[in-house]
Amino acid sequence: MKTDVEIQKNVMEELKWEPSIQASEIGVAVKNGVVTLSGTVNTYLEKTRAEQAALKVVGVKGLAEDIQINLPFNHQKTDTELAQAALDALRWNVYVPTDQIKIKAENGWITAKGTVEWAYEQNAVRDAIATIKGVKGISNLVKVTPKVDPENVKKKIADAFQRSALVDANHIRVENIGHKVVLGGKVSSYAEKREAEQVAWNVPGVATVENNIEVKIPSFSEIGREL
Repeated sequence: MKTDVEIQKNVMEELKWEPSIQASEIGVAVKNGVVTLSGTVNTYLEKTRAEQAALKVVGVKGLAEDIQINLPFNHQKTDTELAQAALDALRWNVYVPTDQIKIKAENGWITAKGTVEWAYEQNAVRDAIATIKGVKGISNLVKVTPKVDPENVKKKIADAFQRSALVDANHIRVENIGHKVVLGGKVSSYAEKREAEQVAWNVPGVATVENNIEVKIPSFSEIGREL
């Protein structure tokens, strides 16, 4: 099992590896496997990429994020300009049903509301807005309302876990109540927990995923017994 010092070193290296991040602007602290990111960045996208990079590191159990966005003067926009830019970004994204999405901009923060049929459409809304210069934060309140019958959702998710190279299906429990899926069990990394959730979201008929999977990093003695 990695120490906090080792995890901190690995997270810092991962941040340096990501070309869209100015790693020197981001501080990294680790306590009991939970990573705290601090500092300032110029864009919301850079902030998101920093979070994603940290969560890739083996041994990370959770993430506390305290990164501030310090917009350069030439990136600052009025809320009206941001709202229009968000609407344009959604129109240009082929994965977003723009007629079902409403946008609100307030103090640099974009809120998206509406309903879509698939989780990837919900994610596409967030990803499209994240690329806009001047955005300080995003509230993605778009709801997934599937038209697909939820029958056999549990089996479809279990089958998808079996096909995934990143998820150990033997340690994850799946339950579904209608369109809601509840994940439980234990995995060895936060990245695996997130991947399991993403796999569940990708299954037709899923509207909500409650991820109760516990991250438990195996000790050296446990690894030795498995070997």
